[in-house]
Amino acid sequence: VQLVESGGGLVQPGGSLRLSCSASGSIFRIYEMGWYRQAPGKQRELVASITSGDDSDYADSVKGRFTISRDNPKNTVYLQMNSLKPEDTAVYYCKANLKVTIILGRNDYWGQGTQVTVSS
Repeated sequence: VQLVESGGGLVQPGGSLRLSCSASGSIFRIYEMGWYRQAPGKQRELVASITSGDDSDYADSVKGRFTISRDNPKNTVYLQMNSLKPEDTAVYYCKANLKVTIILGRNDYWGQGTQVTVSS
């Protein structure tokens, strides 16, 4: 199983970016998907998560600015980030909780991360 993120980059404060993460490989079913971020010198933190039924949850710091969504047939999760602030600067990681077969249990898989820099 491989998760590949895209869409990071440099943006000015107040700008927008859209991150994408696609899962590929031997996948039976994907359950929860989420976005995490890690800034230099800080612990990785949850930004937003979404269930297979489209129930979503957000960190307080991004509520009203970020929107998570997913395309189940494409095994893809998105993060629309608006009104970006310098404190949003971090490496953003995608995580998927999934089964590779109907028999085996659920496990977490991570992407390699994509850099988001908010600066003027």
